[in-house]
Amino acid sequence: MTTGKLCEHFETSRFAIMKHLKVLQQAGLVMVERSGRERFNHLNPVPIQSIYRRWIRPFEQLPADRMIRLKQLAEQAKEKAP
Repeated sequence: MTTGKLCEHFETSRFAIMKHLKVLQQAGLVMVERSGRERFNHLNPVPIQSIYRRWIRPFEQLPADRMIRLKQLAEQAKEKAP
């Protein structure tokens, strides 16, 4: 998305959006492609996937297992109810 299009989605100034994009770019989360006067911003999926694998995936199994167990218990209770 161009920077101008991104700015349309937020109620903050273009300057603030540009500052945020610069930080994201420095962190490697956003890649910038310039074409004439336009600046296209692309998400970089590689570090986002790395973050997911390191910080989210190890913790997602336990809550999912608990939700499955809760569903089973609720279904069993429903079957036993008069």
